[in-house]
Amino acid sequence: MKKLKLTTVIFYIVILALLFSWIFGLFGSRVDNITRSQMTTMIQQGQVKRFVVEGEYIQLWLHTPYEGKTELVGKLADPEGFLQSMQTTLEEQTKNGTLESYDLVAGKKASPWDYVFPIIVAGLVILLAWALLMGRANQNNPMANFGRARVGHGQPGGKKITFADVAGVDEEKAELQEVVDFLRNPKKFADIGAKIPHGILLSGAPGTGKTMLARAVAGEADVQFLSISGSDFMEMYVGVGASRVRDLFEQAKKIAPAIIFIDEIDAVGRKRGSGMGGGHDEREQTLNQLLVEMDGFSRTEGVIVLAATNRPDILDPALLRPGRFDRQIYVNAPDAKGREEILKVHAKDKRLDDSVSLKTIALSTSGFTGADLANLLNEAAILAARENRPVLNMDDMNEAMMKILAGPEKRSRVRLKKDLQITAVHEAGHAVAMHSLPTHDPVHQISIIPRGHALGLTWTQPKEDSNHLTRNEMYEQIVGLLGGRVAEALFLKDISTGASNDIDRASKLARDMIARYGMCESLGTVSYTGGDELFIGRDYEKVKGYSEKVAGTIDDEVKALMDKAYDHCREILTRDADKMKKVVEFLLENETMTGKQFADCMAGKEISEAEKSTLFDFAKTEEE
Repeated sequence: MKKLKLTTVIFYIVILALLFSWIFGLFGSRVDNITRSQMTTMIQQGQVKRFVVEGEYIQLWLHTPYEGKTELVGKLADPEGFLQSMQTTLEEQTKNGTLESYDLVAGKKASPWDYVFPIIVAGLVILLAWALLMGRANQNNPMANFGRARVGHGQPGGKKITFADVAGVDEEKAELQEVVDFLRNPKKFADIGAKIPHGILLSGAPGTGKTMLARAVAGEADVQFLSISGSDFMEMYVGVGASRVRDLFEQAKKIAPAIIFIDEIDAVGRKRGSGMGGGHDEREQTLNQLLVEMDGFSRTEGVIVLAATNRPDILDPALLRPGRFDRQIYVNAPDAKGREEILKVHAKDKRLDDSVSLKTIALSTSGFTGADLANLLNEAAILAARENRPVLNMDDMNEAMMKILAGPEKRSRVRLKKDLQITAVHEAGHAVAMHSLPTHDPVHQISIIPRGHALGLTWTQPKEDSNHLTRNEMYEQIVGLLGGRVAEALFLKDISTGASNDIDRASKLARDMIARYGMCESLGTVSYTGGDELFIGRDYEKVKGYSEKVAGTIDDEVKALMDKAYDHCREILTRDADKMKKVVEFLLENETMTGKQFADCMAGKEISEAEKSTLFDFAKTEEE
């Protein structure tokens, strides 16, 4: 809550102080408690030097103090009668010089209104000042604005974003160009009887550029852009969410044409009746109001709703029907060409060395989203600045890649010789097993330097972008994952906890092959992963849609597949035991082994030790 400015508070205090001073000056005039007889006696005894009668009041100046006062103020009911009765005495006192002067000033007789009117005026001024003070305070009071939507207006940072700032999503931009055309020239669509979609839902993996696309639409159309998160609607008080939805659309209608962008709409648009509260649940009330505003009795001409989510599968069907979100656009992760375009956009404000090839980096970053690529360049820039270099080179890009995916190197950690040997054997087992699998991605780096949670790593990179995984490719991935455990058992005659993550990933792949993708002959082409969602108090849980007999069969088939892959991996490592030992020895001596050094070792060639580690060898070779 913003506080009132100090100058404003001082201003109101001064105004109130002056007002009260005026009031007390007007009504606080001193009237001494003296009677008419006392005044008569004082005049007769020559104690009064002079006096003035004005209206109902008489002010006397005394020769000698009376009760410590030389000035007295009294009140007369009949001033003229008083003067007439005292006429003889006054003349005598004047002749002998005791009474210097006396005056009768013309004045009207006081009425009750003379007292009431100033009081009313003062009260009104006080009330007005208090209302202004409270009104200013309430503007900054969160309770006063509880039902208003906390909307962000305009582009972030005041920078106008257009389609030129968004790369790697050409098809998505073409879909949204229709919205831009409608906002620029709605008459063209109205003449042919076409109606622009009320809402467009952008879905896709995190970091693919959904929010950036929405901002680019507003920038291209040059219209007002109101952004809010789905979680901003929700509060602990019932009815606040629905009130904020109404306020959001009212704001948009006033400044139409406008675009409303709701980020993470799944926070408020989850399916109703899912067990998360009853029919009066705050989330459901908010969703109901959103449904009404998007396509209810109230029309929202000139207002288009864009929303983004990573989970379109959990949204309420009523929200996705035509008339509300008429169009759904899936934003994919970029391909190699798209990644190169994204890198060019984010590299505009960075100084790159001539050795940096954005095309090479794009080929080596399969699966990266736009946010990942932006982070890659930023991390590389931070590394260059840390080394006080004015430009980024390829070494910075390599280290940034490793830092993002595995964490920074921890060379200062104290490592026992026993741990180093176990790590070297484990990583060598992965690499040798992967090298002998025809469909597996090639090895590009092996390291026993700790990074993040890993004590070592074997790095592979795909040769090209692929949208499918075959059964044989998934099986060979399982074989490669088991290489570390098999190598420990074969060459160390013992096993360690280092293979826990490998076993988890291999087991999940095997279960997906059997129960999800129908790659098991005994179970047939049936998926056993489906089922209804059940809310169990904290999250959703899938209800098993198959019998215990089938569950037992799935477990047996997963175990058989894992045993087959284990035996296959053991055959490979037993066959290449001599090469395996060379890789282990090289790692214990040098800690890191590049892809080319590993390939030379597996081919029986002499290993060059002067070569520098890089993750982009393969991509650069393909480019050349």
